[in-house]
Amino acid sequence: MHKRLPVWATNKYPHGPNVLDLKAKLRRQELHTVCESARCPNLGECFSQGRVTFLIMGDHCTRSCRFCAVEKAIPNPLDETEPQRVAVACEQFALRQVVITSVTRDDLPDGGAEHFARTILAIKSKVPSIEVELLTPDFKGKPTALATVAEAGPDVWGHNLETVAELYPVVRTGADYKHSLDVLRWIKRHTDSIYTKSGLMLGLGETKPQVLRVLGDLRNVDCDFLTIGQYLQPTRKSLPVKEYITPAVFEEYKKSALELGFRQVISQPLARSSYRPVY
Repeated sequence: MHKRLPVWATNKYPHGPNVLDLKAKLRRQELHTVCESARCPNLGECFSQGRVTFLIMGDHCTRSCRFCAVEKAIPNPLDETEPQRVAVACEQFALRQVVITSVTRDDLPDGGAEHFARTILAIKSKVPSIEVELLTPDFKGKPTALATVAEAGPDVWGHNLETVAELYPVVRTGADYKHSLDVLRWIKRHTDSIYTKSGLMLGLGETKPQVLRVLGDLRNVDCDFLTIGQYLQPTRKSLPVKEYITPAVFEEYKKSALELGFRQVISQPLARSSYRPVY
């Protein structure tokens, strides 16, 4: 049995009226957020301050990653009105920055790349000054899909490695460590203005040398931004936490990452991919 969740891995931010109001607005516009679907511990803090990470292409995923709370099921057809509705929400919420992520859609020929592109273009048309950050799946590494997203002009493009290479067979079923690195490498080789970003979860049984190798691998593909956070078991069916990493260790990883050349790093227990965008 694991010891009780340490205080540094909890967020006691109150769910006040602003949170309920934002949730109501999202429901009225039939929009999803990964904040809710993935049971993010920072939901109360972010929603109270008007920060959301939109989850597009439905809330059913085609992969079964054992760390994630998003439901795995056959997805519905794409909603062609969704890009415009997300854009309208960005305008109504007066967002200066927005993060767009999605479920993995291996059922679609392009993995949903065109839908991402349409969403980016709709947002920038509605709110020209907004900064758009993406957190995308791997699109199975298809260059045509990656090019479709790149041509739409996101400001930051995130793709998470999530964990060390040695744990992929257990943690990221259906994904491949090298393929994920190749996505980040492709972005840097084929674009001049897009920052790249990745994220790691700790506490799944990884070792420090393994984590440091991941940091080196990310810098070898010129990854700009990095988030490192504590894995928290979202459901009883999810992988158990092997270890709670102390804030001091997170600081050590931050120092190592900055020394390797990352532009900015958020490394703390409750850091998540889209938590307080670092650019």
